[in-house]
Amino acid sequence: MLKKIAVSELAPGMYVNGVTKQQGTFKIKNQGLVRTKAAIEKLIKAGILEVEIDTEKALAKPEKKIKDTSKKNAAPSLYDPTAITAEFNDEINKAEKLYTEAKSLQHLAFESIKANRKIEIGPFEDVAQGFIDSIFRNQDALACMTRIREKDAYLLEHSINVSVLMTIFAKHLHLEPEVIHQLATGALLHDIGKIKIQDEVLNKPGKFTEDEFNLMKNHALYSKEILEEAGLSGLAVDIAAYHHERLDGKGYPFALSADQIPQHVRMIAIVDVYDALTAKRVYKDGMNPIQAFKIIKDDSPASFDTELVNQFIKCIGIYPIGTLVKLKSQKLGIVTRSNFQNPLQPWVKVFYNAKHQHHTEVKDLNLADKYVEDELESAIKPEDFGIDLMKFFRNSILH
Repeated sequence: MLKKIAVSELAPGMYVNGVTKQQGTFKIKNQGLVRTKAAIEKLIKAGILEVEIDTEKALAKPEKKIKDTSKKNAAPSLYDPTAITAEFNDEINKAEKLYTEAKSLQHLAFESIKANRKIEIGPFEDVAQGFIDSIFRNQDALACMTRIREKDAYLLEHSINVSVLMTIFAKHLHLEPEVIHQLATGALLHDIGKIKIQDEVLNKPGKFTEDEFNLMKNHALYSKEILEEAGLSGLAVDIAAYHHERLDGKGYPFALSADQIPQHVRMIAIVDVYDALTAKRVYKDGMNPIQAFKIIKDDSPASFDTELVNQFIKCIGIYPIGTLVKLKSQKLGIVTRSNFQNPLQPWVKVFYNAKHQHHTEVKDLNLADKYVEDELESAIKPEDFGIDLMKFFRNSILH
């Protein structure tokens, strides 16, 4: 539906169809989503007084509260993970390109910091918006990308994964589009300060000495300084500066405690630890999601907000997208689509027979289908069966 609103009512996430009232001759070159507050401020400074928006194309509906999609008969919402607008097989290739772009951007940012140059925030904001757009079309695609990891790319991939998971989490909590964008941007950059930590400390496989740990604690401070110097502020800087703070005051580097830690920082603390625990690194294998969830729950409410932990598990799923699983039939497959009504019955792309130890015809299996008698047995590690998950992913999922 087309609707005219004052430019002062414009908000990130709205879709502008055109200018309807203005002072001066400034023109919007393209229709499209408003991505940031800065874009709105430019319109105001250019003399735009009124715009026409298309509420059907918006990520944010003006002057309306988001409906609670958990209620019966509630209308579908973009915040509803079941209300996808793109099929997984179509979205996954876009997600892979976004993920690759983000890795290149991280690498360039690290090189800039090493050369004592300021990083440019704009490209990170654009990538963050790309993540948001993809997740609102079909969150399963980028969620799958976070599970297909390279063991020697942790520093690059971790912040990207945290940004993706943070966006899915924020969407699940029905946060405003502008807030989601700030959180996604901040998460992309939350560990940028690690580039100032010596490699021998940063990549040490064993336990840190007290001095080494004190050095590592500084990375959050460095992240804060780098982002502020680059002109970033607000929620994005908060989650970079405070993602290691804990509710019991035993976090670092500021030793904040419960009342001092806002919701978005409590969120990043959970997401950051979850991705770190499930990451595959050169010197250790990652945990399966269920093990990681257990550790985080055991550290609640001392370290983490119990309600937010429960909500995070609910939105990610017991068997998250991209998890390698074994079925009762001894078939192996990758979870490619969640079932929010019954998390134990997702869609699985099967490709291997564990009993006979050979690859099989790739087949999509809906475990919730009444004609499918198979069921999930456990999450597994690809190395336990000699499976090159990255190779399978590129050959059979990307196309």
